[in-house]
Amino acid sequence: MADPSICILPKLKGPGGPSSFQAKLISGLSALGISTHHDPRKPGTQAILVIGATRKIDDLIYAKRRHIRIVQRLDGMNWLHRLQRTGWQHFLRSERLNFQLAVIRRWLADEIVYQSNFTRDWWNTVYGSLRKPNTVIHNGVDLNTFTPRGAGSPPADFIRLLVVEGSFKGGHERDLFNAVEAANRLSARLDRKVELMVVGNAPQEMRRQVAASHQASVTWMGLVPHERIPELDRSAHLLFPAEINAACPNSVVEALASGLPVVSYATGSLPELIGEDGGAVVPYGSNYWRLEEPDTDLLVEAAVRVLDKLPEYRASTRKRAESLFGLDKMVADYKKVLLGE
Repeated sequence: MADPSICILPKLKGPGGPSSFQAKLISGLSALGISTHHDPRKPGTQAILVIGATRKIDDLIYAKRRHIRIVQRLDGMNWLHRLQRTGWQHFLRSERLNFQLAVIRRWLADEIVYQSNFTRDWWNTVYGSLRKPNTVIHNGVDLNTFTPRGAGSPPADFIRLLVVEGSFKGGHERDLFNAVEAANRLSARLDRKVELMVVGNAPQEMRRQVAASHQASVTWMGLVPHERIPELDRSAHLLFPAEINAACPNSVVEALASGLPVVSYATGSLPELIGEDGGAVVPYGSNYWRLEEPDTDLLVEAAVRVLDKLPEYRASTRKRAESLFGLDKMVADYKKVLLGE
């Protein structure tokens, strides 16, 4: 008889958050003696974890008929394409993915894992609540890799505001412009140089628009290897998570673990991730679901308050990560759901 194992779909690779999650989960389950693979028809498969969606619907139906447990991990859903012109190919791809996510959620999954309370509430609002088990498991972070100790320290002669995102394409222009405006206003408020360090794929046209309007210094890092992020976190004074309505951004929990306070608008999962001891969360000040401009002054004043007590916030952010977002806790929670413990 084949050894029990867990199938993870789809097989992911690349620098994105889902790929990083998959790699960490596979490593963590392996440390617990649980083997994983990507073949839903492999003998001995005890459960299937679907990260978002998969095109292999026939394989999920096959598993369903054989009473193999199917767990779906749900991120947010695509929504920006309905507000902005992102191209017809991007529009159709976004709609197709939303449809696949919804079909698996309603008809094929035995249990749903939402990345945050925000994500759960969003899906329940748009597609309706389901009479099936569900739980919230936040993303976890390696507390030994992301730590306040190590190379990298904030500059003494200016303030560094860090933004870490995968890409600013596909309708995420507002995210970047919000970050630029925050850096501009913070520089004016402090009468001091503020460097906005942007990690992520920012198209050249967006960079030109920023260059024509910004006052703060902007450093474009582009995409960087994930192993460089801990040092970048330690080298900043504050993190600004730019994405509006983010489901559970890895950049936030990684910053907290590194002792980097986070200042943000109260959209998506950010209030539940940051809390009162991880930095500061302020009202957006307008309708962010319509991508309206925020009340930047609220964010700037919150940033000033955090900077005034930076050592205290650095300590409390690390403690928050240790208590809530450890990788071992995340893996144990997924193991419990996947094996029906």
